Amino acid sequence: MSDVSAKQLVEKLTSSQIFRDYEDAFTKATGMAVSLRTTDSLQLAHHASKHQNPFCVLMAENSRTCAACLQVQQELTDTARQEPATVACFAGLCDTAVPVRQGDRLFGFLQTGQIMVKPPSKRGFDRTTKQLLDWGLKVDLARMEEAYFHTRVLTPKKYEAMVGLLRIFAKHLGLVANQIMVQDAHAEPPMITRAKQFIKANQAEDISLGDVARSVNTSTFYFCKMFKKATGLNFTDYLSRVRIEKAKNLLLNPNLRISEIAYEVGFQSLTHFNRMFRRLVGQSPTRFRRKLPRMTAR
Repeated sequence: MSDVSAKQLVEKLTSSQIFRDYEDAFTKATGMAVSLRTTDSLQLAHHASKHQNPFCVLMAENSRTCAACLQVQQELTDTARQEPATVACFAGLCDTAVPVRQGDRLFGFLQTGQIMVKPPSKRGFDRTTKQLLDWGLKVDLARMEEAYFHTRVLTPKKYEAMVGLLRIFAKHLGLVANQIMVQDAHAEPPMITRAKQFIKANQAEDISLGDVARSVNTSTFYFCKMFKKATGLNFTDYLSRVRIEKAKNLLLNPNLRISEIAYEVGFQSLTHFNRMFRRLVGQSPTRFRRKLPRMTAR
């Protein structure tokens, strides 16, 4: 990502209260693990989770089977970049990844699974055992059989509904990610803090980079360099995000037309507003408004 790195964003989201609450509700409702990972993660998605499938725990103990699990994760990474994707491993267990975007930028996946959509069978277990033996592995058949036949089973319809819940949460996380981009102010110089305050106070005006630099008594060149270093964003991108966040709140009011909101938050063109809103939020202002609860008209 060109601003806050994907790793930083995922770390901030996974430590947030909203993610912890959703993870707790999801695992209690389904008995399954859910993880948020970056698109280039090289670790198993649910490693060390108390809700990890016992069969998958056994498979992760061996480097050859662990590599097979990582191969599934790589396949999910390759196929779930636009829409949720489900991949079955050599043992017949399904994993699903749901893309998480901040505007039009993919930065992570919500991942769940380690389930079967058909009851485990003797035939399936024999096929899995044969594969492991072909790989030259020594396995504890009794432990593996018990774990295999205790794998959670969901009907395809129920599993699809569960993935639908993750899609909704992924969209919510995308909105939270955009707020993080605007609000993140860790270890920033006082000059940057004052600049952000000036931008927030004047975001509805036609302010320039030079205006902000003068407000903090520094040159445009130096301010531009320090602002990018502190925020990961150039001035124009940051200002657009501040304006879009304000617009998202104003869209709650049904009495305000979208064109009025665009100009009120500081955009000089409705076309530019619509383009930036779609880029940062991932959908048009009209569609975003339809999905929000509305204020009571007075």
